[in-house]
Amino acid sequence: MGDEKSDVQTLLRRAVAAGLAPAAVGHWGRAGESPLREYEGASTLRPKRVAVSERTWFDLASLTKPLVTTTLSLISFRSGALRPATTVGEVLDEVRGAGVGDLEIRHLLTHTSGLPAWLPLYCVAEGRRQDLLPGLTRIDLEAAPGVRVVYSCVGFVILGMILARVADTGLDRLFQHEVLNPLELGAELDFRSKPEIHPLAGGAERAVVEERLVREVGLDPRWIPPTATGLPDDGNARFLDGVAGNAGLFGTARGVSSLAGEYLPGGGSLLTAEEAEIATSSHTSGLEQERAFGWQLASTTGCSAGPGLSPQSFGHTGFTGVSVWADPSCRGVFVLLTNRNHPWQRQSDLHPLRRRFHVLAGRSLAG
Repeated sequence: MGDEKSDVQTLLRRAVAAGLAPAAVGHWGRAGESPLREYEGASTLRPKRVAVSERTWFDLASLTKPLVTTTLSLISFRSGALRPATTVGEVLDEVRGAGVGDLEIRHLLTHTSGLPAWLPLYCVAEGRRQDLLPGLTRIDLEAAPGVRVVYSCVGFVILGMILARVADTGLDRLFQHEVLNPLELGAELDFRSKPEIHPLAGGAERAVVEERLVREVGLDPRWIPPTATGLPDDGNARFLDGVAGNAGLFGTARGVSSLAGEYLPGGGSLLTAEEAEIATSSHTSGLEQERAFGWQLASTTGCSAGPGLSPQSFGHTGFTGVSVWADPSCRGVFVLLTNRNHPWQRQSDLHPLRRRFHVLAGRSLAG
């Protein structure tokens, strides 16, 4: 085990030295057992260099989708507040009768809604949050629901709004009450990070990629919400006051690992075995990707799982350079967090690093 741990340390050190990210944190192990950890580099470079540690909070970006939004969806199914077949319009009256309103929650969870992959919703609403829901009625579907897998941040933004509306509270407060408090993870995960309390990995100083994408769809970049320390990299999440169904979660590697471990076979202290199974089973067989509820499956060609994990594994990545994968065959959870976008947004492909990390870390759990 010692050699494999040393190999992970070397891998992360080389990744940082090569400029893939200022910092890299690896955290892995079997659920319920003491994890192994390696961390290299700097959590921030500006205004001063600060070494990364196991306590560093990262912008978890799209890990918000499975960790927050999928988890809260499962809890809402359990209570009967929602069903997988509940339509958007049944909850959000403002979009009833529009194409978006006819979509079912299961379509949003599996990225089979036909919604665009990405839209700057702050532009759709022209910077006014009260105009977001009316703006959704003008979104055209790019495919019929259920026939294609198109990874859609828009769908998870809408799903977050549904969960908040049904609970009649903010998504962040709902997550705290239903997930963080029962699992005692409030010191490891949360929306609206607090740099004065938690050591925070630096983010991008300017939303360069978002500016380019907004221009490419012919919209006005002046509506892009400003970036700042402690705010999520995702512009739609910043527009929604840092709390959205697609992004906005911050936290530590331990927090990510603990919550992802709830989805392993048999469930955990929060999720039941049945909930874990339905959330990590393929709901898109025969389509472009193997998708579960929120999670991607390792059987998807070209995904970041790599040969070190079994085909039954499930995971997710995030634009800021973060990832988590869980492998039922060894009950392992593998978390790799980087601050790739600090201080500028790098476009480096982290899949080779993730795949190699899974190989090396997986070896330490063999046998």
